[in-house]
Formats: sequence, structure tokens, C-alpha cells
Amino acid sequence: MSSPAPPRIFSPARREASWHRAERRQRREGAARFVIEDMAEDFAERIGFMQLAPERALLMGSLGGGLPGLKEVTRAAPGDFDEELPFPGRPYDFIASFETLATVNDLPAALLHMRCALAEGGVAMASLVGAGSLANLRRAMIAAEPERPAPRMHPLVDNRAATALLERAGFRRFVVDSRELSVAYRSLDRLVADLRDQALGNQLARVAPPLGRAALERVRAAFLDHADEQGRVVEKFEILTLTGWKA
Repeated sequence: MSSPAPPRIFSPARREASWHRAERRQRREGAARFVIEDMAEDFAERIGFMQLAPERALLMGSLGGGLPGLKEVTRAAPGDFDEELPFPGRPYDFIASFETLATVNDLPAALLHMRCALAEGGVAMASLVGAGSLANLRRAMIAAEPERPAPRMHPLVDNRAATALLERAGFRRFVVDSRELSVAYRSLDRLVADLRDQALGNQLARVAPPLGRAALERVRAAFLDHADEQGRVVEKFEILTLTGWKA
């Protein structure tokens, strides 16, 4: 008996469009890069610590960034291939995913195909914004539509779920860890701009109706309800990093 299809939470078309918009926004002076730069720096430290020198590498969704010590590198953005199907161009000695796996509909399948795309002894790393993120934004969005809030923010993976998913994907040796980035904001609009700069905006399959003017003012005010004495709202981004070795 075939397994039921996974729920369609994310829109591949919106996902691809969000990524291309972020690529354009990254060309602007002052575009936010703190999440993607943190991921790249973390990957680089891990590569150095493990003394990896992969011959063939796949970088998924790096938004123009690179990693040291890689020789033959293939780059891929969302839409270049379907991560829920066998990866093209395999086998790779190293695969890095910058946030791209956070918005696939079948994450277990994507991790399985990532493992299968590795050569024996290869290493996969995937970073994504985790479940401990954007608590103030979530509270504000609920306050904007207290009776029937429309889905406007993504479900996020936590550490325990990520560990179970790696095991389910067939990795026999793996590590999941997390860290936090704290960023202060004086307005909701600046936070939304930073999310769009880094392809972290809404990519849900179900398109919610636009917020009306009154609801938008409510969400802006609700966001600032948690401001400190300097008028800043400290928003946290939890970064999960999944590392798996193909035995």
C-alpha cells in the first residue's frame, strides 16, 4: 500500500518567487544578511573543525555566499530541482542547505534524498530557522485577528523533531544543535523587510487575505507592546543546524 501524500503546506511557486525576490533585494545597500551570514560562518567553522576537503559539493540556497575549502561546487536555488525527489548530479562529498529545507512539503523525503546524494563518507549540513523564533511577531499576528487568525506564518521545526527526521532519513551518525540570534527592532515593518531580504517571508500554499488598515495598525501596535525602555523589541531567531554523515 502506498503512503499518503504529505500535506501541501508550502507553495513551490511562492517559495521560488520569495527566493528570487531575496536575490534582488540582496543587491541593495543595507540589505539584511545576518541569518544567512550566520549560517555560512557556522558551516565554515564546522568544515574547518572536521578538516573536510570535499572534491564535489552542492550548496543549496546560499544567496550568493560561499564556503572555504570547496573544490568543485554546484549551486542550486529553490526551483532549480525538486528536493523531494532524487538529487541530480550526485554523488557529492558535501551538501549544505541554507534554509531551503525549511519550506519543503515532505521534509523526511528531502533529507532521505540528501543522504542518498552523498558519496560514502560524505557529510550533509542543513541550517534552518527553528521553532524558537519570532515569538513577538507571532503574538502580534494573533492580536491583529483575535477571532479568526489567518495562517500567515510558517510552522517551524524544533530540535527534537529534527533529530527524529535525520534518524528516519537513514543517517546512522548525526548531530542537531541550535543557537540564538537576537535582533532589536523599533518597528514591525523593519522586521518584515529583514525577513524578505533573506527569503524568510510567507511561502504558505494557502494565501491569506491582505490585512486591512485597521488590522495592520493593530499588529504594529501589538508588536511594540513588547518594546523595552528604548522602544526596541528584541526578536530571537533560533538557528537549527542538522549534520549527518553517510556511513
